[in-house]
Amino acid sequence: MQRIRWIVIFFGFIIIMGLSYNSNYNPFVNNNLDDLSFVDVSKVENVLYKEIEEKSELYNEAPQDAYIDKVWKKTPGRNGLKINLEKSYEQMKETGEFKKSLLVYDQIPPNVSLEELPPSPIFRGHPEKNMVAFLINVSWGSEYIPDILEVLKENNIKATFFIEGKWAKENAEYVKMIAEQGHIIGNHAYNHPDMTRLSNQAILEQINQTNDVIKAITGKRPKWFAPPSGSYSEHVVDTADNLEMETVMWTVDTIDWKNPEVSVMINRVMDKLHPGATILMHPTSSVSKGLPQLIEAIKAKDYKIGTIEKLLSEER
Repeated sequence: MQRIRWIVIFFGFIIIMGLSYNSNYNPFVNNNLDDLSFVDVSKVENVLYKEIEEKSELYNEAPQDAYIDKVWKKTPGRNGLKINLEKSYEQMKETGEFKKSLLVYDQIPPNVSLEELPPSPIFRGHPEKNMVAFLINVSWGSEYIPDILEVLKENNIKATFFIEGKWAKENAEYVKMIAEQGHIIGNHAYNHPDMTRLSNQAILEQINQTNDVIKAITGKRPKWFAPPSGSYSEHVVDTADNLEMETVMWTVDTIDWKNPEVSVMINRVMDKLHPGATILMHPTSSVSKGLPQLIEAIKAKDYKIGTIEKLLSEER
């Protein structure tokens, strides 16, 4: 009998030990059926992911192709937006709640880019892009260049300087200064002619000569061309295009060359400000004095200020 009792005890022990290592049951741990936090979290996470997926169609935006407008000519496209489900889920899973502010987007490029359009001048950026660009045409004087550069630097703003070839040749130190501070340098012809009155060969020489001068100073060949006084023809635009350059105009004019009062200049700009605006100015006394206030006023309208490259980019 004693032997049988020991056998029973032994097998009982074996059974208890087996149950102890069973992943579904442990006699030494509280197995309260109400403690299902792991299962609950899993269910919440699945529901959250599904909710993000279902609502994504409400927030996705299709890309917009570049096009040629009847009035504003060559107009850049705009990237579309598509919710990244995995990254959005990672942002929200800690709280387990859907929040629009935590959505993560991927940018989807359009099918037609600005570069794929036929030759045409560019007046503005995308009409829904809350950004503007300063276009500073330089063909005379250098007195106000340092002050303007200092204001741009203090406000962490990059502008686009369209520089005349002859001026660049005579003021190489200023051209270097502009380039070294990260601004874009464009071509403003060689000696400020009316480009529409030139032969095709003369048009080519005006642009090429200026490109050569600027490249010799900065090491970079300009991509952007601003015809003097905004005077252009189909031949001018085609010639720039053949040189792989874009012809740039403007939509807002400071008319600073008339030396207006600062308040008059700022009001003129702000009355005409719009998404994608290109703001024309020169290195004048009015701009030197009024640029800080103009920047402040533009930023107060929730516009960013960037180079022509940033403005025409498809990036959001």
